[in-house]
Amino acid sequence: MTKRKTGGHPDLKMVNPQAAAIDIGSTMHMAAVNPDADIIMPVRAFGTITQDLHDLADWFQSCGVTSVAMESTGVYWIPAFEILEAHGFEVILVNARYAKNVPGRKTDVSDAGWLRQLHSYGLLRGSFRPDAEIATLRAYVRQRERLTEYAAAHIQHMQKALMEMNLQLHHVVSGITGATGMRIIRAIVGGERDPEALAALRDVRCKSSVDTIKASLVGNDREEHVFALTQSLELYDFYKAQIETCDRRLEAAVAALTVRADDDLAPLPKARIKGKQHNAPSFDVRAALYGVLGTDLTQIHGLGPSLALKLVAECGTDLRAWKSAKHFTSWLCLAPGNKISGGRLLSSRTRRSSSRAAALLRLAAVTIGKSDTALGAFYRRLSSRIGKQKAVTATARKIAVLFYNAIRHGMTYQDQGAAAYDERHRQRVLSNLQRRAKIMGYALAPIPETAEHRDMFPAARLCQVMDVSMRGLRAFRSRPASRRQRSDMVMLAHIKEQSRLSLGSYGRPRMTEELKEI
Repeated sequence: MTKRKTGGHPDLKMVNPQAAAIDIGSTMHMAAVNPDADIIMPVRAFGTITQDLHDLADWFQSCGVTSVAMESTGVYWIPAFEILEAHGFEVILVNARYAKNVPGRKTDVSDAGWLRQLHSYGLLRGSFRPDAEIATLRAYVRQRERLTEYAAAHIQHMQKALMEMNLQLHHVVSGITGATGMRIIRAIVGGERDPEALAALRDVRCKSSVDTIKASLVGNDREEHVFALTQSLELYDFYKAQIETCDRRLEAAVAALTVRADDDLAPLPKARIKGKQHNAPSFDVRAALYGVLGTDLTQIHGLGPSLALKLVAECGTDLRAWKSAKHFTSWLCLAPGNKISGGRLLSSRTRRSSSRAAALLRLAAVTIGKSDTALGAFYRRLSSRIGKQKAVTATARKIAVLFYNAIRHGMTYQDQGAAAYDERHRQRVLSNLQRRAKIMGYALAPIPETAEHRDMFPAARLCQVMDVSMRGLRAFRSRPASRRQRSDMVMLAHIKEQSRLSLGSYGRPRMTEELKEI
């Protein structure tokens, strides 16, 4: 009897024999190739300087490597990825959790070898990595976000210095970085201390009167407080100048993108929202994206020019990396999970994600929650039934589908309003009720008009039949629900929702555990 080798994989076939892998580190990279290619040293260590990375690429070429897998560890993978890609290798980024179960003692050598083995059998899935143009745009967008955060920090420093001087400017103007606020702050830094002269710098659009502003500018002008205000203003101006420089780079990066629109592109649609957003880029982002994509993303409710630019920088301009909208929403971790074992649905929760694109879509979902739109009505209906957190996720998924269809297929979004959505939902619920009643042998009939109903069954007659007084009926109608009744209604709603998500498979123990987590 032939003894079968332990640990063998008879069903697995090596699909990529020329595969290699790199265990990324801050000071050293451990690279592994097929032992048949280099029997002497199939695993080698390389430094992180540029010449070492070129030597790594040369070694891969001498071993006949065609594809390389590496973990996306911090930012240490970026130089190795770019240099290997420049040498013509197919490089894929792998999530660290896919290769965390390394058999035996964990070392850098075993990690590299195990990663190469998984890659050779085709068991690794590469993460999304945009092309060079989108990567450049993404870098500029993220750099602008950091500069905006730095500038916002110094706004707080200026406000703190004003409060230490007992100048209550932030209470009488909408923002200290507005026209009135910046004029007054620059005058104070320039040496002006007269409240009347400072109040005269009021902008005509300011809602507060001159006397109100004058009263708020009476304080103390200690030297250390003025010094702190001066430095905060200088740093704020510096970061604003850096943001302006970054905007020029952003504009050039958007213009350098491959234009997908036809020459006979229709005129840019009318802007849905008038006015300029706060902290928006200094160029016309909406027109620039329209020339590249051929569609106006800002027509989708919740997506402004700045947010649309950030989404394009994170996901790209063609979205061909995802076959359908379902794949796209699954990548964003906005689609429900599907953990099934033994024919039973164990969990349908969405996975946690640190995706910037998902965070932006959730922000858009929160923004349109109070709007008079179909998406707003959808959010409010789900929020009242399953909670705000799940409603935000579901609404963000809908926005992601609209974003995908607009870029990939050029679909135009047309909002029908909250009333149309509510009526459509009512008709859908009514159709389901009629179908269920028909199955049970019943037929639904509309309730008679109120006046006819009152003539057939007057309140006095009903009270006589039920042996209650009219006064008791009126008290019952006006009595609010008790605390226990409200608690029971909320609990019943959670039970119905969990039963629906589990397809009616949850019993008492599992239902109890789910309700405890809620």
